[in-house]
Amino acid sequence: MANMIIKNANELVTCSGFKAKSGKEMDNIHIIENGAVVIEDGIIKKVGKTEEILKNVDQSKYEVIDATGKAVLPGFVDSHTHFVFGGYREKEFDMRLRGCSYMEIMEAGGGIANSTNGTLKASKEELIDLGKKRLDSMLKFGVTTVEGKSGYGLDFNTEIKQLEVMKELEKIHPMDISNTFLGAHAVPEDYKGRGEEFIDYIIEKVLPHVVENNLAEFCDIFCEKNVFSIEESRKLLNKAKEMGMKLKLHADEIVHLGGADLAAEVGAVSADHLLQASDEGIKKMAQAGVVATLLPATAFSLKEDYARGRFMIDNGCAVALATDFNPGSCHTESIPLLFALSTLYMNMTTKEAITSLTINGAAAIDRAHEIGSIDEGKKGDLVILEFPSYKFIPYHIGVNTVEKVIKGGKLVVNNENSGLVY
Repeated sequence: MANMIIKNANELVTCSGFKAKSGKEMDNIHIIENGAVVIEDGIIKKVGKTEEILKNVDQSKYEVIDATGKAVLPGFVDSHTHFVFGGYREKEFDMRLRGCSYMEIMEAGGGIANSTNGTLKASKEELIDLGKKRLDSMLKFGVTTVEGKSGYGLDFNTEIKQLEVMKELEKIHPMDISNTFLGAHAVPEDYKGRGEEFIDYIIEKVLPHVVENNLAEFCDIFCEKNVFSIEESRKLLNKAKEMGMKLKLHADEIVHLGGADLAAEVGAVSADHLLQASDEGIKKMAQAGVVATLLPATAFSLKEDYARGRFMIDNGCAVALATDFNPGSCHTESIPLLFALSTLYMNMTTKEAITSLTINGAAAIDRAHEIGSIDEGKKGDLVILEFPSYKFIPYHIGVNTVEKVIKGGKLVVNNENSGLVY
């Protein structure tokens, strides 16, 4: 049984809440000094000061972790990744270092099309093995729930293969996985210049199978110049919504197209990237309750300006942070890098960054009711730092400060010793 007590935490950073935090709320992370958490059958039962919480508790019935001198936080939620893929694109990274733009690389046959070939050739077993290794790495950084997208198939069989791989991985790995169908990640070569026809193909052939077999919770689209237009994106998203799926968008990443406005219009759960989102689009997202998922490691990797996280928060948006781990534009799953970039270069406070990777990350995949904070009734997903305060996360620049990871009341990572213990 997953029964655990974590006691004597120097700082118990609860991030308490059951929905996304927006604007000034994001700075409220609800710290309990000398805190304790009681987890029974994987669910948090009690949260508070150690002396009060443990008064009438028989500790012999639990696995007990003494967190004296440590900070304890909710497990991190990485709400935007592309972690199931075959093949790597290290040559493209080298091209970028020599001055080639993302669009130039795509025009030279690189980009997403490159990864579709590698994923097409990889067997399901190979993708499961690769995916497991990547999830293990994320887990060591304190990520306990991850969103994963398809999109490296662009054909029926490979898209379905990616989604099925994520379903299989959730059965064999401690990590919770939120599946997103991103069949409209690029226009395939045989549909070049016929983006609307490809959208019709997805709607008629692929989407029904995804829905009928419960392979994905979300539908996403790369709404971008020379990829999919606002009209094409609206058509797919509205159809997916009609079929019972929740919505996400890759929006306003490379040019300002109006993706943020569209996300508000269709009621998307999140709009992601947003480097070129307009003031008006950001305000519409705030009013509609769309989570702004920012991916600073991608801007860093592509040497682009960062999304305006400070402006978004100051204008009432709920901001989440995610890695965008993928084989091309952002080949990193590093949570410490996210904290460094968001605080040093996006002008976010450490508290806002923590909110963005916990309760708001959970809200970005519509799971704020069950994960993302240390609240009674939620899953017992926690990280224990090697240091006494949450402030050490960005301060120890680029270095993993996570000592232990608890998933559903079970110790799954102990970086103090061997690492993975699940």
